[in-house]
Amino acid sequence: QVQLVESGGGLVQAGGSLRLSCAASGRTFSNNVMGWFRQAPGKEREFVAAITWSGSRTYLADSVKGRFTISRDNAKNTIYLQMNSLKPDDTAIYYCVAGPGYAQYNSWGPGTQVTVSS
Repeated sequence: QVQLVESGGGLVQAGGSLRLSCAASGRTFSNNVMGWFRQAPGKEREFVAAITWSGSRTYLADSVKGRFTISRDNAKNTIYLQMNSLKPDDTAIYYCVAGPGYAQYNSWGPGTQVTVSS
């Protein structure tokens, strides 16, 4: 079992930036892929970004390409989501995920709130 804890959420004005972090502990060797999902009020949870263990491959949703960047520091068992040019539509709870492969996430963090004001 892998434990995930997100941090870095908060309130920011449109056009601003935030960096989310997700620290993993436990059976971290099984985390071939880690990433982020988000869920806005009244909407379904949606994929945001993912990164392989080596960092050689990243995946980004079309809605965040050019604005968000995902990275990882394996020495710290931590991934990051740098969010720039934030929009009110980015307002959501952001969840960190981990699993053995892309779209095979079996561990979820409790989430961190991101609110973008207009």
